[in-house]
Amino acid sequence: MGAVRAWSPERAGEVIAEHAGVRGPLLPVLHALQEEFGYLHPDAVPLVAKALNLSRADVHGVITFYSDFRTQPPGRRTVAVCRGEACQSRGGRDLAAHAQQRLGVPFGATTPDGEVTLDQVFCLGLCSVAPAALVDGRVHGRLDAGALDSLVQP
Repeated sequence: MGAVRAWSPERAGEVIAEHAGVRGPLLPVLHALQEEFGYLHPDAVPLVAKALNLSRADVHGVITFYSDFRTQPPGRRTVAVCRGEACQSRGGRDLAAHAQQRLGVPFGATTPDGEVTLDQVFCLGLCSVAPAALVDGRVHGRLDAGALDSLVQP
């Protein structure tokens, strides 16, 4: 994820307008908003619903259905541990447990200091170098607890 902006309804309206004309615009609009602001601000729901002629419930339902959408600002850093089968079979379960223990938060949460958001993904396509994680938008393979710790150090 690149640099994100502070929430702005004006900028959100611009982002929505930029993507509203594509076929099946809801997911592209939501992804673009999250890319812009780092998360989907609650005030985005009525803006998106109105622009796309959908109900707020429809928009909210899509946001809550897909685990890739976040409704709270992410931490300054993000760590997403792969939970796919290949990673699980090569130490991914232990790596996932270690990440949660070390950061003190479950998947989908941000550390109390706002520094790190811990997520899970269900395949990074790095099966040959499992277990893997995505740290601040960069993929890393052949991880163990020590390697993950060194990547997460400030």
